[in-house]
Amino acid sequence: MKPSTIIFDVNETLSDMSPMGQRFVEVGAPAHLAKLWFATLLRDGFALTAAGDNGTFAGIGAEALRGLFTGMELNRDVEPAVQHVMAGMSGLGLHPDVVTGVKALHAAGYRLVTLTNGSSQVAEKLFTDAGIRDSFDLLLSVEDAPAWKPGKASYEYAASACGTRPEQMLLVAVHPWDIHGASRAGLATAWINRAGGPYQNYFQAPDHAVSALPELVPALAGES
Repeated sequence: MKPSTIIFDVNETLSDMSPMGQRFVEVGAPAHLAKLWFATLLRDGFALTAAGDNGTFAGIGAEALRGLFTGMELNRDVEPAVQHVMAGMSGLGLHPDVVTGVKALHAAGYRLVTLTNGSSQVAEKLFTDAGIRDSFDLLLSVEDAPAWKPGKASYEYAASACGTRPEQMLLVAVHPWDIHGASRAGLATAWINRAGGPYQNYFQAPDHAVSALPELVPALAGES
């Protein structure tokens, strides 16, 4: 079945998180710590989901920072450092291919929705600043779902919120774990591989693989 609704992951898939490294530098921490922090945040969010709980992105992110900053010589106290880094999430921009790709998919008649493990308010600002907020029908967050992605209940929540069935939806993400979770929940999937790296074969393979978002339009048109 050709999908009618395209659901986007937000963090790293649409938003460019590379500036977060500078946020760490500004508090006196090494830039590479940004990737460790984000991986730690996701790990602990996944662990809570596996245990049947559902934490918030902001709460887990701040607590993970406190742990990473413990014993580190920063240029300010830990709490102001945590606040400074976390504030960086609301100041991110989009990857260069996103605006063109989103507008093309919207023009092609697809209903566009987000499902983020982060905050829908962050996505709201991100898209408004980029001038593409009106291309999206709904901005969904797992904060309102029973579980984080890639838990099956998160995708089922999105389908229910959209008033559609999972098999009528397609998830777009840069994370293979998200692709796998969506596939297991019955959604079609598209993997954005901007870095040109390999796809881990222990995850369910995506239905489409593109190097930039605008490539998805002709890929989906080929299903007609």
